[in-house]
Amino acid sequence: MPDSGYEFYLDKCLLPVTPSKLELKINNANKTVTLINEGEINILKRAKLTDIEFTCEIPQVKYPYAVYKDGFKGADYFLDYFESLKNSGRSFQFIVCRALNDKKLFSTNMKVTLEDYKLSENAGNGVDLEVKITLKQWRDYGTKTVHVTVTATKPQASTGPQRDGAPAQAGTYTVVKGDCLWNIAKRFYGNGAKYTVIYHANSGVIGGNPNLIYPGQVLTIPAL
Repeated sequence: MPDSGYEFYLDKCLLPVTPSKLELKINNANKTVTLINEGEINILKRAKLTDIEFTCEIPQVKYPYAVYKDGFKGADYFLDYFESLKNSGRSFQFIVCRALNDKKLFSTNMKVTLEDYKLSENAGNGVDLEVKITLKQWRDYGTKTVHVTVTATKPQASTGPQRDGAPAQAGTYTVVKGDCLWNIAKRFYGNGAKYTVIYHANSGVIGGNPNLIYPGQVLTIPAL
């Protein structure tokens, strides 16, 4: 008959007697939905946390089959240890080492929390205790930090807002019937009093009287 062995560790504590049964339930987080034209589909998600259950024997006296790392320890040692794990508010490692004929098999090694444990005293077990332990897988989590690098840019000089109607560069205008320099200046510069700018730029075309302009004359409109 092959020689097989199991070792159960709760954090750094080796259980003295290997539990006869271990249950690991990998919980499902998938979700099924029904589409109008496609029927039922399955939306796959990451598995939920694993639930672990087993019942272990805690001897009150030393037995040949019980294993202790540092010599025999009574039941009170293990009960205190379970209580400390429950009240510590932290996760710990759950490890199961498996071997067959001195050959190492796969191991269970996951971070867990102690959800609850239940003590049973049965006359059939004499003075020994049975402890049913429930563990739940633990996943580390935390908020993510985003680092933002701000690069300063040199502000560009602004010439300020341009006045309404003022041309950005010099242009020309052909006089039509009813025009006068005042109205032309108001049209291009937003201010009729600027007519002198147009007149001085076109005195050779207009002549000596700025009030006398004629249809068809082509005037230069200077930029301000």
